[in-house]
Amino acid sequence: MTTNSQAILGDNGPLSRRWERYEVRSEQLDMAAAVEQTIAEKKHLLVEAGTGVGKSFAYLVPAILAATARQHDESLPKIKVVISTHTINLQEQLLRKDIPFLNSLLPVEFTAVLVKGRRNYLSRRRLSGALERQMSLFSASEQQEQLQSIARWTKDTSEGSLSDLSLRPLPAVWDEVASETGNCMGKKCPTFESCFYFRARRRMWNADILIVNHALFFSDLAIRREGASLLPDYDIAIFDEAHTLEAVAADHLGLSITNGQIEFMLNKLFNERTQKGLLVHFPLPAGQQAVTRLQYLARETFARLREWQDEAGSKNGRIKAAVPWPNGLTPALHELAGMVSQAAHRIQKEEQKIELTSAAERCQILGNTIDEWWHQRRDDSVYWMEVSGRRQQRIQLKCSPIEVGPILREELFQKVPTVIMTSATLAIGGDNFNFTKQRLGLTACNELKLGSPFDYQHQAKIILPEGMPDPGDEPAAYESAVVDKIEKYVGQSQGRAFVLFTNYKMMTNCAARLTPYLAEENIALLCQGDNLSPADMLKQFVKEPRAVLFGVDSFWQGVDVPGDALQNVIIAKLPFSVPDHPLLEARLEAIRRRNGNPFYEYQIPEAVIKLKQGFGRLIRSQSDTGQVVILDPRVRTKPYGRVFMASLPDCPVVYE
Repeated sequence: MTTNSQAILGDNGPLSRRWERYEVRSEQLDMAAAVEQTIAEKKHLLVEAGTGVGKSFAYLVPAILAATARQHDESLPKIKVVISTHTINLQEQLLRKDIPFLNSLLPVEFTAVLVKGRRNYLSRRRLSGALERQMSLFSASEQQEQLQSIARWTKDTSEGSLSDLSLRPLPAVWDEVASETGNCMGKKCPTFESCFYFRARRRMWNADILIVNHALFFSDLAIRREGASLLPDYDIAIFDEAHTLEAVAADHLGLSITNGQIEFMLNKLFNERTQKGLLVHFPLPAGQQAVTRLQYLARETFARLREWQDEAGSKNGRIKAAVPWPNGLTPALHELAGMVSQAAHRIQKEEQKIELTSAAERCQILGNTIDEWWHQRRDDSVYWMEVSGRRQQRIQLKCSPIEVGPILREELFQKVPTVIMTSATLAIGGDNFNFTKQRLGLTACNELKLGSPFDYQHQAKIILPEGMPDPGDEPAAYESAVVDKIEKYVGQSQGRAFVLFTNYKMMTNCAARLTPYLAEENIALLCQGDNLSPADMLKQFVKEPRAVLFGVDSFWQGVDVPGDALQNVIIAKLPFSVPDHPLLEARLEAIRRRNGNPFYEYQIPEAVIKLKQGFGRLIRSQSDTGQVVILDPRVRTKPYGRVFMASLPDCPVVYE
């Protein structure tokens, strides 16, 4: 039986009639039917769909039909759909291409909007206040000039969001004008009717389909646990690029605070060096003194935490017990919050009072977060410190749930009627979804594994060089052999190659050793970390006729280079995560405690998914051709190597 979605996507459907070069793909039709059935049954669905299936149309068409069904039958309930992606590239594809095309094609009317975090929007009232206070807020002329530029921009912008602003304002400037929950007067605000944020919010509440990113989705899920929300309630949640869900969920369902956040907040109130700040404009000398004392206390506290961690903690920054001395920072922040709040009560004008009230709330929240981390108040979580920056000055206190599965089961799968998760990489060793289901806390769901419409037998081949040393037994010999093989295979394709590494150290070592050869061959080397951003590296790679790109984590996934620019993907080593990160370490310990085998239950499946992502960089269209070279001999020498090979697309394997 042909479903409504299949009729739209199939032969003689509206797509094939409108789009001259449209090709019906059986995999896309199967996925659309599965999505439509899952929505009708109010179940959940995991679907792996290979590159080229056309996943976005396969979930968009049935989602749109479900969201608009009430137009034909008013007895049906109103359905709201949330579609979440990991990358901006996919969001832009949905919003600029796929959704407008379907809107012009389908015989129903629907609205879709991009949902952004509140602080992306400018507050007209706060801008007006910042312009009045600029002499007491900002010491640098650049900051005042940016404020004036933003004021001029508000006369032309219809959206009022950061992405619509041509300049990238300094954080201190945008912080004074951004829309904030704690700094909002709602309907009492004199600019409420023209408020950019509330305009966007009205569009969101009225829209059929909301496009968000995973970070915003899980931020919303986190505050729903506290009884609030960023998004309206929804009936269908669709996750594209779903292989990233566990990592993003863990990041946003935990805690994070840096010394920089505290320093930024205190400087906003009063900067002793420049004699600027909110407590200068609203004169509060006692508050200024309290801020100065707090700045010293914060620096001492974070320095002491770092020394204690260096002496007593683990090498990876993990904190396994509550901090053994009293937390003086939280009471001091709460005391300052009280002083600022009292000062706010003495101000008559509501628009001015709210700035101080909001600052007091932020101090209170910072203090609460530090206290929660300090005393390790969250069960089943892992706590750690991260030190970064050129001078190792940025100190971050972090906490994440060890397992996100129980939270997602309770807060997502049991509360939302239909959750659909799709990616090109969800199954292990064929059609086994158990790893993904276990990690996400999903017990009962529909499953579908779809191959790619691409002809991998003729478009691609896998090369496995023989005689490579084992990277675990002979790391130095292995690295030398990798350098030789990269030279060989990059030479074969005259550049036009990605070389994917699992760590920066090996990548930079190989880059240094290969620089003379690449210079001699006139092949441009683009190495991650060498000043260029990943986006700029990609643009340069496509533009250069002879280039090789050395990349780590971000280039294994979400990167699209169709055509002749990329014909060779070289995998330097199987992408096993080294268990030196506190969260991964804690996950592996949890598996051991339940008598499981962490290597086979977690590390192998995780590495398989990442290898599939790396392989997926090569063939992006029907006309692409090329080779994937896997330099790690363990795909042949170890029993688990069969799982890796069985998970890759079926294409010729060449042993060299």
